[in-house]
Amino acid sequence: MITVRLPWPQIQTILLDMDGTLLDLRFDNHFWRELVPVRYAERHGLPLEQARIEVAARTRRVEGTLDWYCLDYWSRELELDVVALKYEIEHLIAVHPHVRDFLAALRASGRRVALVTNAHGHSLTMKMEKTGLAGYFDTLVCAHDLGLAKEQAAFWPRLRALEPFDPAATLLVDDNLSVLRSAQSYGIAHLVSVLWPDSSAPPRPPGEFPAIHDFSELLPVA
Repeated sequence: MITVRLPWPQIQTILLDMDGTLLDLRFDNHFWRELVPVRYAERHGLPLEQARIEVAARTRRVEGTLDWYCLDYWSRELELDVVALKYEIEHLIAVHPHVRDFLAALRASGRRVALVTNAHGHSLTMKMEKTGLAGYFDTLVCAHDLGLAKEQAAFWPRLRALEPFDPAATLLVDDNLSVLRSAQSYGIAHLVSVLWPDSSAPPRPPGEFPAIHDFSELLPVA
């Protein structure tokens, strides 16, 4: 195990992503790659492979925007009850290894801890109910309430107006490199990437940011 050495005495605020970071991305990938194409094919009388191609093309067009994450948008676009579909596979919602240990250590340290997610409010509510993680956080921030996705540069000043933090004393952990780059451009000093967002897929190779396979690599919190 390789431990990422963080200057904990300099870190006051921790911003944590949800899907792929704290929670296994297997749920979301299975939902979009398997379940949605099947239901879309059934709804529109299409061959499954054509449905996969159409759903993938639609998602690519809005990737990196709030629409990509918006269940209301996809319910309209695909003519499906996307919220109801998520409950069909809620058994796949899972917390990544050592997440609870890490969150408990952060709470014990007295630092400000915020969950900051692009996920739609329905997804956030469902996953917090399923996992019981909400109590570890001082606040839960949904990007939809701010009107911008985390990939967008203007997101960070909006977040800071809502949840004041010192970028030089803030840690962000996220599995999305576009989000990490956006945060870096804003001046957030401590950035950590997640190499194994989906337990059903191989880990990603290390890249431009310090990275972890699981949260044991960020312990202990001093």
